[in-house]
Amino acid sequence: MTDAPITSENRYIVPALAQGLGILSLFGGGNRSFTAPEIAKALSLPRTKVFRLLQTLQSMDYVRCGEDKRHFTLGPALLRGGFEYLASLDMVEVAQPVLQRLRDETGLSSHMAIRDKREIVYVSRFPARSTIASSVNIGTRFPVHATIMGRMTIFEMGDKELEALFGDQPFERFTPQTPTTLDALKALLAEDRKRGYAVSQAFFETGVSAIAAPVHDGAGGVVAAINVTAVNAHIDEQAMHGALKDAVLEAASEISRWLARKN
Repeated sequence: MTDAPITSENRYIVPALAQGLGILSLFGGGNRSFTAPEIAKALSLPRTKVFRLLQTLQSMDYVRCGEDKRHFTLGPALLRGGFEYLASLDMVEVAQPVLQRLRDETGLSSHMAIRDKREIVYVSRFPARSTIASSVNIGTRFPVHATIMGRMTIFEMGDKELEALFGDQPFERFTPQTPTTLDALKALLAEDRKRGYAVSQAFFETGVSAIAAPVHDGAGGVVAAINVTAVNAHIDEQAMHGALKDAVLEAASEISRWLARKN
């Protein structure tokens, strides 16, 4: 893709926009990351132009730069507009059949979410077959501190990591159960770690019950969380901490095992 073909085909096309979208379109299938020189070669663009385009996309969180400061991957900003690019990622591909089976076995809606800074982003969803099901969609965002799915994504963070993520600002309250300080959140996380999962009865939203568990990658780090939710239904505490908890933990473990095999 070069400047000349873009401008000659249609005088209304904005070359920089087309080139930026061209960069995003490279990611897919087995191509999860690229360096700037690789992008320049693939699109036949000058490296300086690719650098500027990547800086722009990165500033808007459409791409992210890895720890090596060379490789770029897709960023979660795409989901803010409802795009479902994460459906092509290995983690979501692995999770789909497991989450569907979890939904079918429990009769409850099942979901997967990843963390984007202080928010979680839903990347997979299997609504319950009943007339009343979870209303969240792929791309829905919720605050980490106020949801048990969010807590599962920061499940293993130490105090320093949590302080770096949240700072000392008070948290927004959504229900009487919402932790409004970092210390209160740390106390909840300590209980979560003892159990290995979290349960909610109207913790974030009235009338919604849920059980959530963390998903680990091949290196053992938490990369996502899954849950099952019931809307306008009170789930018996024994069931939440019994059969339903077992089903969610087994699903999370199965996804984690598949991710470990892929690494």
